[in-house]
Amino acid sequence: MTDTAQTAPRVPKRVAAVILNSLKGGVVPRIGLPYITVGREVEIRALLTDLDLIADGGASFRFLVGRYGAGKSFLLQTIRTHAMGENFVVADADLSPERRLQGGQGQGLATYRELIRNLSTKTRPEGGALGLILDRWVAHVDEAAEGDGLARARASVAHLEELVHGFDFARMLVRYYQACAEGDDETKSSVARWLRGEFRTKTEAKNELGTSVIITDDDWYDYVKLIAAFLVGAGYRGLLVLIDELVNLYKIPNAITRQYNYEKILTMYNDTLQGKAHYLGIIMGGTPTSIEDRRRGVFSYEALRSRLTQGRFAREDMRDMLAPIIRLHPLTYEELLVLIEKLAQIHAGYFGYQNTVTDEDLAAFLQIEFGRVGADTHLTPREVIRDFIELLDIAYQNPDQDISALLRDEGAVAGAGQPAAAEDAPFAEFTI
Repeated sequence: MTDTAQTAPRVPKRVAAVILNSLKGGVVPRIGLPYITVGREVEIRALLTDLDLIADGGASFRFLVGRYGAGKSFLLQTIRTHAMGENFVVADADLSPERRLQGGQGQGLATYRELIRNLSTKTRPEGGALGLILDRWVAHVDEAAEGDGLARARASVAHLEELVHGFDFARMLVRYYQACAEGDDETKSSVARWLRGEFRTKTEAKNELGTSVIITDDDWYDYVKLIAAFLVGAGYRGLLVLIDELVNLYKIPNAITRQYNYEKILTMYNDTLQGKAHYLGIIMGGTPTSIEDRRRGVFSYEALRSRLTQGRFAREDMRDMLAPIIRLHPLTYEELLVLIEKLAQIHAGYFGYQNTVTDEDLAAFLQIEFGRVGADTHLTPREVIRDFIELLDIAYQNPDQDISALLRDEGAVAGAGQPAAAEDAPFAEFTI
């Protein structure tokens, strides 16, 4: 095997199980990504530049565009893992028919709740870190020796009052600090519920917390900006928001509802690029159709299309990675070769057998995958990974079968029924 095989780190069994099961099922694992990350250096470098901007008090907005299975979700999860390691708080959510950016039946608020539920930090990477963040803020306030504790808490969130809804947000944080000092767990729980957007009526919030303000479908994004500004006072570097499956906005049948959702994207885009938001980064993932379709996609909203359309100087071989839209290109043959080699090592380590897959086997497998019609432009990592893990599973369950033999049989089947064409023949026959 190559040097990659000899220097590969040992993957814990629990992590290996998550990696193999997730990838075979066509989804991205939330743990273990460093073991299987290949390629995408240019895209990752561009997004990491955004993290430096966010940490300096700025804001950024990006679209990741790629076909199904091209690696959008994988890249989002990779950036998520790196951002948490750099002391950022990350919130991620997948859009769905029940979760949109704007909606008449609380779909926007449902997205906010999902983002808060998935708040993740380095010490709580699986999500649910809101309580941890609030307690860390309380600890930061208590570290200062001067003055009354309540006065210090008010001073630490005073700058939030200048923002939209900032007065009520700061008031709730002070209530949380006061409840911590008094050991009032019920009030702490109520404030956390308020921050999660779980109060359905103003009356309910009035009875429990004495405020008639609640987070609603119309203003949830303002609270995302407030949380981003608040996190710095709790010792974090900023907030990164990842929103995937933008295609669900494209699928909304009602044109007016679609336009409202695209207006919300425009608001986020303008806020981040005009300097109205601070310590906030937003990355949205979608397919080319969901972005570029002039009838139903993001580009159907003229104000967004004019801002996001690619300039005249960008070319296929000279991409502008500082543009708002990052388009994912297919992984190269060499990158896929490294990826499946890593998967072979993880599979062998998890099931406890000696890895006998040779470089020739890996090359033969990719030759079969790239032998499909249109594979050069349409073959995605998801298809290659799924097929390769399936091959490894079959070989493991049938020890009498050699992988080389399985690949030879598949190659023979793929080539069967295709008559050899003469070298100088103007046409060649093939069967689909």
